[in-house]
Order: sequence, then C-alpha cells, then structure tokens
Amino acid sequence: MTVQAFAPTGIRFENIEKRYGGLYALRRVSLEVAPGECVAFAGRNGSGKTTLLRIGAQLVRPSGGSVSFPGANGDELRGEDGGVKPPLQRPDAMGAPLGFVAHATMVYDELTAEENLLLFAKLQGIAEPGARAAALLEEVGLSERRGSLVRTFSRGMRQRVAIARALLSGPSVLLLDEPATGLDPEGITWLASTLRRMRDAGRTILMSLHGESEISALATRAIRLDAGSVAADTRARSDMRAILTFAGA
Repeated sequence: MTVQAFAPTGIRFENIEKRYGGLYALRRVSLEVAPGECVAFAGRNGSGKTTLLRIGAQLVRPSGGSVSFPGANGDELRGEDGGVKPPLQRPDAMGAPLGFVAHATMVYDELTAEENLLLFAKLQGIAEPGARAAALLEEVGLSERRGSLVRTFSRGMRQRVAIARALLSGPSVLLLDEPATGLDPEGITWLASTLRRMRDAGRTILMSLHGESEISALATRAIRLDAGSVAADTRARSDMRAILTFAGA
C-alpha cells in the first residue's frame, strides 16, 4: 500500500459523557492519544468502546465534553451541554482526515465493490477516485471481484470493502471497531500488515478488540473500559496483557 502524505494528528477526549435517557454509555472519559499511537480498547460488551469510537469518528455527538484533534486545526466537537449545538462537522473540515470501520460493514449491497469505493471517494473529494479505488481493491485482494455486486460477497469480503473505504482518504486518524470481524486467517494477516505500515508511518490508530491476537500485537497502548469509564490504561502502568486478556474482554 502506498502511504499518502498526511499531517500527524492525535485525538483528545475531554470529560466525554454519553447518555441515552437515564442510561450512561460513557461517564466523563478523558483520554489523550498522541499522534502515532496505536491504542487497543478492551472491555465487556456494553462497556462503551463502540460509543467512544463513534464519537471520535464524529458520527455521534457526546452528551457532554468535547473531542479535538491535536496537530490538526484545533477545531473540536462539543457535547450537547456546550451551548449552541453546531452541526456535526465533516472530518476534513476538522483538519483531521478520519477513517472509520464499524462493527457492521455498512456497504451498499446493490452496488459493486468498485462502485462503493467510487461513491465515497467522490463524496470525500478524493483526486483521481478511479485510480484510488482500483489501488485499494488490489490491496485488499478484491481486484478480480471489483465488478461484482456486494450482496454476493461473504462477510469477510464485505469487511475488506469496508476497510478499503476507510483508507480512501489516507487518514491521519483511523478508528476501528473490531476490524477483524469476518476475516479469515489470510485476511487477518493482511489487515495486521496494513495496520503495521500505517502505525510505523506515524498514523494514529484506535481499535476495539476482544483478547490477544495478531492485531492486538500491534498496539503500543491498551485501555480497558468498564461501565463507561476508564478502568485501566497502560500509560498509567497497567499491564497490557492483563488488559487484553481481561475476563469478558
């Protein structure tokens, strides 16, 4: 994969809360992730991992607190308690190109693999979208199926399309919610190799994981969430293996 030029960018969560009625998904989470860190989030289902990643990806507004991108243009997304509620900003408007892979692939079944990437490349204003889509489909091993409808794909093939879509802009910050879901061993090895190159190039990666794996071995930092709060962080001298192998993670 060709590593595109980018501005090193971190991500800062300040006192993030997310409430759904009286239920707290996140409770005053404050974290600073430096440019180039590869952070693995662990925790039981419902611990807040997915919610935090979606807030970082600008897809969900926090009920309180703010998100900013050190090294970008300094803009931030404030929570609903921050006065006037601005619309969610596109990541490129925040000065920090973001890539996001959700647990659900969210690809369009009635489009081909190539059409899926072309659609998002054009929406993101990517130069030479056809060439970029072709290069990524080659990278994820789907070049020969570029003209096939996604509805004919296996779960793992859909995941490859979703990962390719997240890489379209050459993001400086990549957020991944259980990125190995549906991938076969060959696909996991490919994903690990791709993420390793991105990490080594200085891109910032945040990913939710379950246990130790070829993907978790890439992490430079691990954080465990429990009931919406940070329960352990290797930056605070917690043991990485203990976090990643925590019962129920």
